[in-house]
Amino acid sequence: MSRSQVEIYTIDSFLKYWSSIRGRTSRVIRAIPPEHLEWTYREGKFTLGDLVRHLAALERWMFAENVQGRPSLYPGHGPELASGHDEVLAYFDRMHEETVAILRSLPDERLRETCETPGGARLAVWKWLRAMIEHEVHHRGQIYLYLGLLDVATPPLYGLTSEEVLARSE
Repeated sequence: MSRSQVEIYTIDSFLKYWSSIRGRTSRVIRAIPPEHLEWTYREGKFTLGDLVRHLAALERWMFAENVQGRPSLYPGHGPELASGHDEVLAYFDRMHEETVAILRSLPDERLRETCETPGGARLAVWKWLRAMIEHEVHHRGQIYLYLGLLDVATPPLYGLTSEEVLARSE
């Protein structure tokens, strides 16, 4: 392992870290106004609801399946999975709970074994779980951008906004 690479050694430590990532994602998702759930900046691009459903479905039906040695069962991200603000949030939460239960059942040794991605690559399970976090952070950034375009107030990522950090800096 190179020094610049973050490796995951135990399921419990991964789940603890992922919980903090998921908390920040959940806060911004809950800032989506119901009237803007299916808004997009351009025809044919993800809506805010699509992004939430995509995160939920990919986590559960691709990443969680792959780390168990199974193929992806990703059903897509459309409103047929969940429609309406409350239903989409419930779907997001339910898929996460199912994924956490699956991961919690894995022995730590599984992290060193390999899984196959939908693209046919074989890589260590811990690397695929790291990719799941990177995927979530990528789409969380999109949600922040979409909400910014809509002039919707969003929660600060780490407790302070950039303006608050600037004001408190010398």
